[in-house]
Amino acid sequence: MRRGTVLSVAAALVWLAAAAVIAWSLGTLLTDPSRLQPLVMAGGFAALALLRSLLEAAAQRALARAADARIAALRDGITRAEAAAATPSAHGGAGALAALAAEKLEAVRPYLLRYRPARMRASVLPLVILAIAAWHSWAVAVVLLLAGPLIPVFMALVGWAAKSASEEQMAEIGQLSDLLVDRLAALSDLRLVGAGPQTVDSFARASEDLRHRTMAVLRIAFLSSTVLELFSALGVAMVAIWVGFSLLGELGWGAWGAELSPAVGIYLLLLAPEFFQPLRDLAAAWHDRAAAEAVLDEIDAWRAEDRPQRMGHGTQAAPLAPLPVVQLQGVSRGAIRFPDLRVAPGETVALTGPSGCGKTTLLRLLAGLERPDTGRILLDGRVLEDDTADAWRATLGWMPQAPHFGNRSLRHNIGFGAPLDPALIETARLSEVLASLPRGDLTRLGERGAGLSGGEARRVTLARALHGRPGLILADEPTADLDAATAHAITDGLMRYVRDGGTLILATHDPALAARMDRQVALGTAEAAA
Repeated sequence: MRRGTVLSVAAALVWLAAAAVIAWSLGTLLTDPSRLQPLVMAGGFAALALLRSLLEAAAQRALARAADARIAALRDGITRAEAAAATPSAHGGAGALAALAAEKLEAVRPYLLRYRPARMRASVLPLVILAIAAWHSWAVAVVLLLAGPLIPVFMALVGWAAKSASEEQMAEIGQLSDLLVDRLAALSDLRLVGAGPQTVDSFARASEDLRHRTMAVLRIAFLSSTVLELFSALGVAMVAIWVGFSLLGELGWGAWGAELSPAVGIYLLLLAPEFFQPLRDLAAAWHDRAAAEAVLDEIDAWRAEDRPQRMGHGTQAAPLAPLPVVQLQGVSRGAIRFPDLRVAPGETVALTGPSGCGKTTLLRLLAGLERPDTGRILLDGRVLEDDTADAWRATLGWMPQAPHFGNRSLRHNIGFGAPLDPALIETARLSEVLASLPRGDLTRLGERGAGLSGGEARRVTLARALHGRPGLILADEPTADLDAATAHAITDGLMRYVRDGGTLILATHDPALAARMDRQVALGTAEAAA
């Protein structure tokens, strides 16, 4: 970023030399045309113009690369942090976080490409031009010195309002993204209950609110540009008036007692707009700064959240072989204290108890998705921790209660694109499901499994859990909310996995399913455990 900024300043400084060539040529043409060498002057100006173009191009390339790297690093940090977090963010749902990592982060790009180079040019170029102007005319220096500082003052005043408006706009974008994700997830249910018109109205209201926020930001941006143009126009006009009357001989002051030559006068006229140009560029990018700071403040607030981290380093690891003995010793999470437990390879265990007693929490603890507050989970006597969690999770199959899919094909959702094993299709009873889909296992599923019934979605999650022949499957309410036939098919698929040597730990309210396990572990309520 620094290299691009320096090149941008260098390109702006080249213009001072090019302006000197123009001023000398025009001044010589007015006073002594015989001394003018058109080819030399044209060649010098062309060389300076080419140099400036090359410097600007190099500056833009360097700034673009730096901006891409900075945004990619921020986006990667958000993605990695959310992937490693064991609990949801208080910042918002999936929509708000997606908006932060995608469109909101793009608001940082103009800040890096335009504002920061403009700020550096505004710090260097006006001072250089002021020094040159003061060398030739103290009157021009006074005009520039009086008009110049007023612009940053008004920009700062406007900037405070711009930042506040940008923060409100960014918050509105996050809320609208969350609303969109929520409504899309429940779209089929909304259509069934006839809530389509109300949903459209809610989007219309949210969009109108966002429009008002955006227009507020634009009004402030236009206000800042108007203020700047006013002061810069007044400054340039005053310089032009002084130069004009001095060259006409009407004014005899302001040039350190010397007569103002046409070349110097033209040079000062060329420098006056360039004195204000960096400030104009800075004002044009001022709302970019306000928007970027709003986003960066939001990222800082998100980073400040104190959330427990999921175990592991997030790296690919080989499964543990053979499957270790799993033990719980004094494990508690929140108000729930779990009984000590030992599960040997090949065993089947049902976790039972009323809702809220910690069955799902225990499965997440066993999977290393959450960390126990006290106690230890042992794998053949080795503590489940960051160094062992990745290999341990590679050993597991996970079957959540609520099916969730990526927006890819059914084949990809089960085996990441690998052809499905016929034995897997048979065990999960997927033949009828594949036959009902228009493109079989290549049919694209939405995040909620569009086109699949609840029972069919549960069979797909069973197939996903079985894929890769895991040593242990953790299943959360695998038969909940299913009809008897589908529940029987899911149960048979799990038991077939057990007969083939698998180990199974499941949480269930289904007494028939629990009765088919080797043993049952009853968990108490959180209140009782406390």
